Amino acid sequence: MGRKFFVGGNWKCNGTSEEIKILLSLLNAGQVPSGDVVEVVVSPPFLFLPSVRTTLRSDFHVAAQNCWVKKGGAFTGEISAEMLANLRIPWVIIGHSERRALFNESNEFVGDKIAYALSQGLKVIACVGESLEQRESGSTIEVVAAQTKAIADKISKWSDVVLAYEPVWAIGTGKVATPAQAQEVHLELRNWLQKNISAEVASTTRIIYGGSVNGGNCKELGAQPDVDGFLVGGASLKAEFLDIIKAAEVKRNA
Repeated sequence: MGRKFFVGGNWKCNGTSEEIKILLSLLNAGQVPSGDVVEVVVSPPFLFLPSVRTTLRSDFHVAAQNCWVKKGGAFTGEISAEMLANLRIPWVIIGHSERRALFNESNEFVGDKIAYALSQGLKVIACVGESLEQRESGSTIEVVAAQTKAIADKISKWSDVVLAYEPVWAIGTGKVATPAQAQEVHLELRNWLQKNISAEVASTTRIIYGGSVNGGNCKELGAQPDVDGFLVGGASLKAEFLDIIKAAEVKRNA
């Protein structure tokens, strides 16, 4: 049984009630491959999670964009994993480069957050990726391996984790890793999982690519043997998100 293609749409800090209503209408009417071919998850801002969950088509699922590192309490502005579970939000994105850079979330902190979210029954899209400076210095693999190790040090169950490789230099810049570059890092990550965890985890864990994915480059990226889908930013707010979901067909037809 192959790894099911996974497409996540990260809406980030975007959208009004009316804009999201229009986007949901677009998604709900879209023709995409069936659920046995592709798993689709969209991640609206916290305020819209309940309404999106109840309005979105049943074959698509919803993710939060972040959650707190432990049980709720006196943590102003944070959202706990328990709250997400209570709202029946199945997924959460953790470790996105914007959180790491803007809020100084360390590898260890990200690992703790992922472990706690999993302990509360959430599934996690766990993000790793290098900066432009790190890529140019030749330390890409070292950086993403360290980020992955910080996760592996805190968890034992990988079946509810999707690993998202997002080169920081390609997020929102219009720059995209070439298919060969993406495949190289995905393969290295899979090899790391095999050497440091198990062959089963390496073969079953989905590793998805994020970084200026769009309707024009998704098929070639998705055709790479170790690219199991995408985490999409800006394009997830547009009609082309449906085209990106349809890129799952390249794996079924491979």
